[in-house]
Amino acid sequence: MLATVLHSKGDIRCEEVAEPKILKPTDAIIKLSASCICGSDLWPYRGLQPMDGPAHMGHEYCDAVVEVGDEVKTVKPGQFVVGSFCISDNTCPHCRFGFQSSCEQREFMSAAQAPYARVPLADGTLVATPEIPSDDLIPSLLATSDVLGTGWYAADAARVQPGSTAVVVGDGAVGLMGVLSAKQMGAERIIAMSRHKSRQDLALEFGATDIISERGDEGVARIKELTGGVGAESVLECVGTQESILQAINCARPGGSIGFVGVPHGVQLDGQRLFFAQKSLLGGPAPVRRYLPYLMDLVLNRTINPGKVFDLEVPLVDVAEGYRAMDERRAIKTLLRV
Repeated sequence: MLATVLHSKGDIRCEEVAEPKILKPTDAIIKLSASCICGSDLWPYRGLQPMDGPAHMGHEYCDAVVEVGDEVKTVKPGQFVVGSFCISDNTCPHCRFGFQSSCEQREFMSAAQAPYARVPLADGTLVATPEIPSDDLIPSLLATSDVLGTGWYAADAARVQPGSTAVVVGDGAVGLMGVLSAKQMGAERIIAMSRHKSRQDLALEFGATDIISERGDEGVARIKELTGGVGAESVLECVGTQESILQAINCARPGGSIGFVGVPHGVQLDGQRLFFAQKSLLGGPAPVRRYLPYLMDLVLNRTINPGKVFDLEVPLVDVAEGYRAMDERRAIKTLLRV
């Protein structure tokens, strides 16, 4: 089958690979009609993350189960399923506590930019829909697998409450999902920090009440200006750079909370500064499996439409163009039709 393989910095190819097989009795094989490119895929694509040889790409997935291992009990062939980018058994102490992304058997999904994918720990990772969804819901269900679940975790970790003020740092797909999530959680004021018109427009559609284009200290000053010099109760950090995380911390009021979900690259924090700031930080890989049933219901009931974050669609064979478009910020998020 054809699948996406990253060979080195900037060298992404759609090439022939072996079809996945059941390797363990807890595995499932799913067929994908669509996949997508994640912002985190750009780190190795840009050469900013070490690689150990060619890497099969893709960790967001949904579609029909075609085969299951002998020990799989909760899903069966023919069912439509969504799974988290983070593989979990959903039974270990960390999973039961709601942090499936720290599962004792944790794996990270890969090789999903392809027509078929193997999902380990299928019982703990996959959630089936009551019936086969209509084709127009596929992009939104695909978004629940990672980008929406991650944006939701950012808002949850930032303790967004009804009537509160939330600031979202980052206007990529996760940041935009953070805006949508904060809106669903009842935030009264949602301030999106964005410099790009198309992303600003989508942020407003998803529920942002204010747009700030300034960054760094200037961005913090604008947040303070909009909040009467106080800062925000909740800040969602959705980038992962030194500048973005400091901007997020400085935008929060004393006693406020920062949910950070941008994968950190080159981030260093001053312990004494954090000590006197008196702000809460919670982040890391999102425990998407915790939220999946609820988020899938929101999509299936058409309460939300996170699939709007896909502003470019290309066939899998043109995956290199999808990566270039996101790298050059010509696209927010690329949908791959398999």
